[in-house]
Amino acid sequence: MSEEINYDRRRFLGTAAMTIAAAQLSVSGSADAQASKAKPAGATTIKQGTNTSFEPLKQIDAGLLNVGYAEAGPADGPAVILLHGWPYDIHSYVDVAPLLASAGYRVIVPYLRGYGTTRFLSSETFRNGQPSAVAVDIIAFMDALKIQKATIAGFDWGARTANIIAALWPERCKAMVSVSGYLIGNQEAGKMPLPPKAELEWWYQYYFATERGRAGYDKYRHDFAKLIWQTASPKWDFDDATFDRSAASFDNPDHVSIVIHNYRWRLALAEGEPKYDDLEKRLAGGPVITVPTITLEGDANGAPHPDASSYAKKFSGKYSHRVINGGIGHNLPQEAPQAFAAAVVEVDGY
Repeated sequence: MSEEINYDRRRFLGTAAMTIAAAQLSVSGSADAQASKAKPAGATTIKQGTNTSFEPLKQIDAGLLNVGYAEAGPADGPAVILLHGWPYDIHSYVDVAPLLASAGYRVIVPYLRGYGTTRFLSSETFRNGQPSAVAVDIIAFMDALKIQKATIAGFDWGARTANIIAALWPERCKAMVSVSGYLIGNQEAGKMPLPPKAELEWWYQYYFATERGRAGYDKYRHDFAKLIWQTASPKWDFDDATFDRSAASFDNPDHVSIVIHNYRWRLALAEGEPKYDDLEKRLAGGPVITVPTITLEGDANGAPHPDASSYAKKFSGKYSHRVINGGIGHNLPQEAPQAFAAAVVEVDGY
């Protein structure tokens, strides 16, 4: 691609970012709020909840999985991979994807292991939820799609996965958007007690540590997920149809095993697999992330999350932090799709 075409694309994406941002909620914070270089085109303005579905999903064998994923935008556009969290799914990006597609991106939204149409290729594979395994899944997914480098954005499990990829494989991550900042953890840190009020916020993690918790989550997984949605986003007035579209992905046959193992592993109550030990050792050191990054936080996030001042120094490349105002909770891309899309476009221009 010629330098002239590259320049034109950057100009287009820059104007798209500014148009998206101007149409959305107010933004505050320690923002180095320069949009990427201007470009002559407007972006679609999408109201939260405008879209309810993606184009027909695709499937591809990648590593240990057959991954289900949504795709939007031109096949030759710059790749953006959007990663969901728990208990959410790809519909967190149902309004973000068309915004980015209209700005010229190839947008890819995979179901993580244990969600939706993603399946393990072998019944013999250990149903491992440790964070490094999920990150390796995404690297294998990129390999299968022949994507060498992408802008990666996510929240909750998805943000943690993006953090790990940016830290361990920076050559695969052009730039990153991470809701709630730096989320790389380790088992030793998970053993450390927190003040009682902070421990209360993690009640479900301790519930999952018991066999009663596993059985309860399995039996009531939809009710459980709805409760988390309500407490994590206390000002988000989502309707039953919006929740049900995502809740269907929790019927995946491996969902409960993956979720329970993830939270037990964090507390060092479950072992991971030896093949990930070297990665976990590197992550335990709290590696600095060098790729360009924008971190986001909703002003009404009811889920446990660190203060932005605690992780700013973990980003050594060009970096900005934004608070998205307007009663925005934990599921930021679905609650504030235009602000999230604007951050993706902007960080791509850093």
